[in-house]
Order: sequence, then C-alpha cells, then structure tokens
Amino acid sequence: MKGRNMQRWRDPKKDPRNEKKTNLITPQGYDTLQQERDFLWKVRHPELAQKVKEAAAQGDRSENADYTYNKQLLNKTLGRIRFLDKRLDALTIVADKPTDQSKIFFSAKVELEHEEGERMALQIVGPDEADLQQQKINIDSPMARALLGKSVDDEVVVQAPDGEQVYYVLSINYPD
Repeated sequence: MKGRNMQRWRDPKKDPRNEKKTNLITPQGYDTLQQERDFLWKVRHPELAQKVKEAAAQGDRSENADYTYNKQLLNKTLGRIRFLDKRLDALTIVADKPTDQSKIFFSAKVELEHEEGERMALQIVGPDEADLQQQKINIDSPMARALLGKSVDDEVVVQAPDGEQVYYVLSINYPD
C-alpha cells in the first residue's frame, strides 16, 4: 500500500466539500476575482517561473531547497489560476437591482437591530466574496436565508449555534 494516496472515508452526504455553492456574485466581487486571476497569471506566475528556472540552473535539484520551495509555490499558483478560471466561468453576475427594493434580496445592504438593542449592518453577497470583516455575508448562510424576502420593520428569527436570535430590519438599500 506504500505510495497510494489514502484518505479517510467520508460520507458523501455529510462531506462539506460536496456542498453546492450559490453561483451568484456582485459585479465588484467578480472584478476582484478577475483581478486576482490576472495578477497571478501576469505577475506572480512569471516571477516564480523565473525563480524556478534560476534555481534549476544551479545543478542538483534534489538538494536544492530554493528550487523545491519555488516549484511548490509555482504549482500552488497554477492551481489557484485553474480554480479561478473554472469559478469565473461558473459565476452569474447580478448587476440589476430588484424591481421590489422594499424587500431583501441578493446584494442588499441591510441594517438590523438585535432584540437587545445592538445594531449591525450587513450586505448579502455570493460565497466567493463573503467577508465578515467587511460585513458581507454569504447568501447561503443561515442569517442571509432568514433575511431573504423580509421588509423594513419585519422580525427575523435566525437559528444560531448558541440558540435562536431575533433581529428587526431597520433599513434596506441596494448599492449602485
């Protein structure tokens, strides 16, 4: 069995790697992914390829840490480029605002108030651009799912790991 790639068995129904991602993205999120892909292909890839070439020219590759390290970085970079190429092709850009802007839909910026009085602002975005530090939540998250279709002054009940949370919708707007 030596040399075989052995992984532990996972139930396909419970494996998080088999979860389907929503293929929606805002125009800004798409541009960010496209810029990352372009940077990796036009800047990072040539830099690493040159470093690998220079390290390979030094002779014995088996004991050349510089060659091994840069080759690994190059392979990771190429893997990320392949992933971004596939993902960018699969994404659907949602650029239009919904006709009924009084309800919460994809790309909405929402201000909420927790039942204890704490306020927070969120934007509902695709999984590729979700970032809690920028207050952008994944449309597939329990919070976003609970918010979809709600209006101002609606009560929103979210099933959180530490129990049920209640929020009230204070405002809804859609960015340009």
